[in-house]
Amino acid sequence: MEEELLSIKNNAVSLILDASDLETLEDIKLQFLGKSGKLTLAIKEIAKLPQERRPSVGILANEVKSTIEEAIENQESNLKTQASKRIREKIDVTNPGIRPPLGHLHLVTQAIEEITEIFKSIGFERKRYPEVEWDWYAFEALNFPPNHPARDDWETFFIDSEPHKKFGPMLLTPHTSSGQIREMERNKPPIKMLNIAKCYRRQSDVSHTPMFHQFEGLVVDRGISIAHLKGVLDFFVKSYFGDKRESRIRPYHFEFTEPSFEVDVTCGVCLGKGCRLCKEGWLELGGAGMVHPNVFKNVGIDHGEFTGFAFGWGVERVLMMKEGIEIDDIRLLYSNKLEFLEQF
Repeated sequence: MEEELLSIKNNAVSLILDASDLETLEDIKLQFLGKSGKLTLAIKEIAKLPQERRPSVGILANEVKSTIEEAIENQESNLKTQASKRIREKIDVTNPGIRPPLGHLHLVTQAIEEITEIFKSIGFERKRYPEVEWDWYAFEALNFPPNHPARDDWETFFIDSEPHKKFGPMLLTPHTSSGQIREMERNKPPIKMLNIAKCYRRQSDVSHTPMFHQFEGLVVDRGISIAHLKGVLDFFVKSYFGDKRESRIRPYHFEFTEPSFEVDVTCGVCLGKGCRLCKEGWLELGGAGMVHPNVFKNVGIDHGEFTGFAFGWGVERVLMMKEGIEIDDIRLLYSNKLEFLEQF
């Protein structure tokens, strides 16, 4: 039995030292140490030996097993070292590398950053307010009457939760105008706020998505007039759309501003002359106006001392109106189609 164990050891060590790759080494390991390996089967035969011989043969068997395992471990380390060396020798460090593909900011994110920088340059401070909001901030404090269509289930996403005793039902904010109330509650004039956030409405077509972005501007101080509002509008239009574009305001009606205006910008195709796209030379940009006295009252600001203006426009809308951005369906912006997104 002793001779058989020594023969197994010598045979195994010889094969291990001759192994030229890890796969061959693994086969040798199984050949001797596997469930049906030569050494494994030999060790099982020890139980058949006379009682007085078992201890000495067992000690020898363990020594043989340890020797084989150590030889395998050493050869495996040697083979891995040799493989790494061969790989390094094959690498030509003077070859030019392969540049990995890089992504970029989403088109809407690019627009948000550009809009932010434009308003920061004239003193506006960027703020963020909740997207999950109370009716008080989204409608009631903004002077919306109880029966206004915007407060209907078909226009606004309401949250299935218990209404607040003071603030009413919970909802997904349909406009960034709710940030006006929170800003004037938190800070007293002078105020110069820019709020950019996601908004939610139950609309979906080529010009609407259930989730979209708005940017809201609010200025409150002594002596603020429509002239200040028009100056800010002109500055933004020329900074974002280009020096050739003009803006105008038209009388309109919003619940939370008085007087209220629709803001138009000259068409990027015809520059105000009139074409198939714009018909009359102008494209609607968004809404604006002077803060309504009732809104000031709801936040505890004296309308006799302070005045202010506000404006709120869709980020996606102004982006689609930018010269060179030919997007005829707002839903493309959120389609995740790489062939579209990679163009920008």
